[in-house]
Formats: sequence, C-alpha cells, structure tokens
Amino acid sequence: MSSLPSSWILAPIGEVTTDCGQRVPAADEKFQYIDIGSIDRETKTITDPQHLVGKVAPSRARKHVQGGDVLVSMTRPNLNAVALVPNTLNGQIASTGFDVLRATGMDSRWIFYVVRSAAFVERMSDLVQGALYPAVRSKDVRSFDAPIAPLNEQKRIADKLDAILARVGACRARLDRIPAILKRFRQSVLAATTAGKLTEDWREQCPQCVDAQRLADQIHSVHEAVGGHKIGNAAAPTEDVHDLSADMFPKGWRLITLRDVVLPDRPITYGILKPGPELEVGVPYVRVADFPGEKLNLATIRKTSPQMDEDFKRSRLRPGDLLLSIRGTVGRLVVIPDELAGANITQDSARLSVQPIVNRDYVLWYLRSFMAQDRMKGSTKGVAVRGINIGDVRALQLPLPSREEQDEIVRRVEILFAYADRLEARYAAARAQVEKLTPSVLAKAFRGELMPQDPNDEAASELLERMRAQRGERTIAKPIRGRKGVAV
Repeated sequence: MSSLPSSWILAPIGEVTTDCGQRVPAADEKFQYIDIGSIDRETKTITDPQHLVGKVAPSRARKHVQGGDVLVSMTRPNLNAVALVPNTLNGQIASTGFDVLRATGMDSRWIFYVVRSAAFVERMSDLVQGALYPAVRSKDVRSFDAPIAPLNEQKRIADKLDAILARVGACRARLDRIPAILKRFRQSVLAATTAGKLTEDWREQCPQCVDAQRLADQIHSVHEAVGGHKIGNAAAPTEDVHDLSADMFPKGWRLITLRDVVLPDRPITYGILKPGPELEVGVPYVRVADFPGEKLNLATIRKTSPQMDEDFKRSRLRPGDLLLSIRGTVGRLVVIPDELAGANITQDSARLSVQPIVNRDYVLWYLRSFMAQDRMKGSTKGVAVRGINIGDVRALQLPLPSREEQDEIVRRVEILFAYADRLEARYAAARAQVEKLTPSVLAKAFRGELMPQDPNDEAASELLERMRAQRGERTIAKPIRGRKGVAV
C-alpha cells in the first residue's frame, strides 16, 4: 500500500467500536438467537435465527445485540462469517462465539465492510489458535488496524458499496441458477432419448432402420449358445418396480433386461467384500468413492493383494466396462479406462460388460436417465446402508432401438451434452470472476479510490480525537504507511 488519503488515518477497530455487553435471558423470555450457523457466509447476512425461550437457551446465548452491530465469528475466521445486524433483530441475543462490534461515532457499515476485506480475513487467519477448534480472540479482532475515512466520506463510500455489492449479489444469484437449469436440460435430453422423441425425425427418414427385433434376437441367441442365463443365488427382483411395457416406446423398439445385454461369460456381478489393508504394490480396485460426480479419480485408487483379487476374479475389469454404484449412493456410472485393465471392484458396485452388438454408450445414457434411476431408487433397500441387490440390477429393463438408431441417439446426446458442458465451463469462469469482484471493490474502497475526497470533510484524525476526548483519553494516531494488516 503506497498511502492513504491525507484526511484518513489508521486506527485499531477497538478504537472506534465498543462492546455490546452480555446478559442471561430470563427463563420465560422469548427471543431470536443468532448463532454462527445463522450466518450466510456468501451473502454476509443473518438468514435463519432460532426462536427460543430462555429456559432452553444454550449457555452461549448471552450477547445482547442492536441494529447496526457487526457480528464477527471468532471461530474459523478464514470462512469470514460476518453480518450486519438489521433493525428487525434489535434487542435479540447472539452467541458468545461472535465478537460484536458496535460503532461509536462511525458509520457501522464502514466497520462491516472492513471485516469483509481480504486483509482482515488474512490477518485473522494468521492469528488463529487451536487445531480442533481454530479461533481468534476478541482482542485480535479489535487490534486490527483499519483505515478510517472522514465520517461523511464513510457514508458516501458505504452507500456506493451497498449499491455495487447489491449488483454483484444479484449477478451471483442469477449465475447460481445456471447449474440447476443445465441439470434439467441434461435430464430433458435423456428423457427425450428414452421416449424416442430425440430421434423421431430420424425414424421418419429411415423407416427400414427402425425394427430392433433382429437385434433382440441376436442378443438372446448369444446367451442361448452357452445354455442361457445361469441360475444364481441373487435375491428375486423387487415387485412392481420393473414395470416398463412396449407400448411406452416407439413402434419397432423392444424391451430386454440388463442381464440380456451383457456378455454371457461376464455376467453382472459385484466385487470384493473386504479388500483388506491398502497395499503399496498390488491389484488396483475401484470403490464408489473413486468416481464422485460420475468422474473417475485415478489418484484415489487403492490396491489389494493378488490373492484377494484371485478370490474375486469373477469381477475383474476390462476397458470399456460400465461400473454402476449399488450401495450408498445408488446409480452412479463410470466407464472403465485402459489404465484399469485387470483391476477389480468392491461389493458396492456392479460391473456391466455390454455385448459389442449393442452401443455401450446408449446403455450408459439410458441408465443415467430418470426412467432408469427412478426404478433403481424403487429397488433400493436398507436402513444404515442403502443399496440395490444384484437381482434388481440384472432385472432392470432396457428399451432397445435398432443398432443404427442407438448410434444416432448417442451422436445427438453427445452433441447436446457437449453444448451443456461448454455452457457449464463458461458459468464456472464467470462465477470465478464474480467472486473476485467483492474483494477487489473493497480493496479499492479502502485505498480511497472508490469516491473522490471532499476537502470540506472533517479529517478522520479530528473524529478520533473527539471520540477519545469523550472517553477521557488521548488519541495516538498511527502512521499510514507500511502497516501489516491494513485493509487494502
């Protein structure tokens, strides 16, 4: 920081604020209680105070607040849970986990914006004590050297910040609607896919390509050639869940099950029950935790012993296999890459090795659709750990278009999803830029660059002298250059 305007001064926050005081609410007193969880850290507002009666109030409900007080959470200051108390909460009670700053002779908004500045957050983060419960002390907050502008200039700057940051907040709110819109768009694409609407025009142009009966016959014949499906010990499918019927789909489509669509020598199965201790050298195995958001994270893959892998060789992976989560979060899907050839899986997921005569990506998109996800949800059981049994996975129905139509569906879905991905990337970039606006604007404000100075304003040093005189103290002004902790 080069300098502050000549009419400004640096002073500890404690010089220009006072304490709010504490009191114990009466047993029958009704009040609104503001704890740290009541603060929306993004909007810096109090959004959800609790309505309590004194006799059941926590022991931390002690700080008596007024409209215009500034609340600063002393726990985890890096999260910057701060708020300006509105007049509607005048006389209510806040947690002792806050330092409550009550401006004296100052615009309270000035204090509010100071404690939102990057310099304040960085300074408090440097002063944190404790590992399990990292926090700062009230004296740390109040010793922070804040730039103090003349009172009239404080009001002008605060008015300007109110207007600018309200627009930033409105922009953020509009941007934050985009992920939900994109999610609905993707589901709409998949819904159109499962209903046959996405390729309705294609079927009109190629009527001879519509009938999937020949493909269905080929799929079944592959299994018949090896004696059909083996009788296993999987639980019977859940009743009234697998309820799709042919009349729900375009003419020419057929219905088959997932157990039909996989290779006969690689039936749908789960993997290792207890992989044992993690090894430095061994056979990789994929957990559901390794594909959050349906994106595989190779860095988190663990290894088990060759003997454990041999015991569960039935569930080894090949590149191109689909992996479906069946416990915990049911319904996640990921495609196995070349790097995991020969790897294994856990009991929390099921392997799907799709026959090559079926477009694997068509199966993937269908399983991600609401139609399939809803039926998986209907098959999910359990209390402590929710899951879907292998019998229900095998019984999941798959609407089957011809191979030509599957290929066309996949092509169109990929185009539309790529478009959504580009929009999502633009959203992420815009959101990142918006997040930089508030600290940038605050830094400019506290350098005195947001509004022009008025030479007729009373200097901040005179304001502090008068405030100190009222307390019977002498003001010791601090230099305004090179101070650590200045809000810039």
